Amino acid sequence: MTHELKYLIRTLSRWKQEGKNTVFVSVVALDGTSYRRPGVRMVIREDGVSAGAVSGGCVEDEIIRQAHSVFHSGIPKMMTYDGRLRIGCEGIIHLLIEPVSLSGDLLGALEKVWKERGSFHMDSYYYKEVGDFANMGSLVRVGGEGYPLHPSFQPDKADEQLCYSQEFGPLFQLHIFGAEHDAVQLSRAAKSLGWDVTIVASADESKNCDYFPGADALITPSFEEIDTSVMDEQTAVILMTHSFQKDVRYLMALKDSKPAYLGLLGSVQRRDRILSMLLEYCPDVSVEFLDSIRGPAGISIGAESASEIAVSVLAEILSVIRNQSPVPLKDKAGPIHD
Repeated sequence: MTHELKYLIRTLSRWKQEGKNTVFVSVVALDGTSYRRPGVRMVIREDGVSAGAVSGGCVEDEIIRQAHSVFHSGIPKMMTYDGRLRIGCEGIIHLLIEPVSLSGDLLGALEKVWKERGSFHMDSYYYKEVGDFANMGSLVRVGGEGYPLHPSFQPDKADEQLCYSQEFGPLFQLHIFGAEHDAVQLSRAAKSLGWDVTIVASADESKNCDYFPGADALITPSFEEIDTSVMDEQTAVILMTHSFQKDVRYLMALKDSKPAYLGLLGSVQRRDRILSMLLEYCPDVSVEFLDSIRGPAGISIGAESASEIAVSVLAEILSVIRNQSPVPLKDKAGPIHD
């Protein structure tokens, strides 16, 4: 969710510089099931241009239509959309539409927390009743400070007012060790998920960041200079250098790190050879580190091309960080979203 909100905030900032009036739309409650859950958001410009989505595309036109009154009055409103009657999603979504004018303090606080990989909250105050209510709106809470999306908003202390609260953690990041063609495809696919992507290449690779669509950075540290302190619980690491020696050296550098995911590309035989070499050079490497290595990386979907391998690897990363065991949805008992 963090990457979606970051995209919306930066879009709002750009529209503000262009002098456009805007509204912020949040799904704050759900009765039944829907395409997406509470916490999804979109933004709308006064001329009807929008960014983000709260459904598969079937609700947005109605939201834009209902947002006209908010642009006209400046008063937030609640609306509902009954998917049982219109789109077959078996649920009713409740949406808060509020005028927005981002302050410089809010933008500065968010840019700082994103850079420092911190966490923040957003609290959306609403009534579960269709209509216009002047005291509805959202606060972004960063480091103990609350920043309203619109300067005039103050939450109502009345008991009947509800609050949808959501925590946003650091942006998920992927560190790709390797600079071959398959790394290009993985970088592009990971960026489409909103992840921050860093390419780690050896100095002899003669590549730059332009070679990797979607990559935020390309670095060429020596093996001894690799900074594992940036690899937190919101980090995935994949080794795909196509070099035994490089993969072993990188594993030696990473042996004290604890990323959320650590993958090793290649066959079982290649993995076993690399781990044998690692143990030869580092006999004191922990069992926990060895057990954390997922090799061959990816889930079994019959992937052959570089693009398909990227899908396989990203699917495994998502399954690990979401604590899921991949199964066809048709075979899953219960709702799609846990």
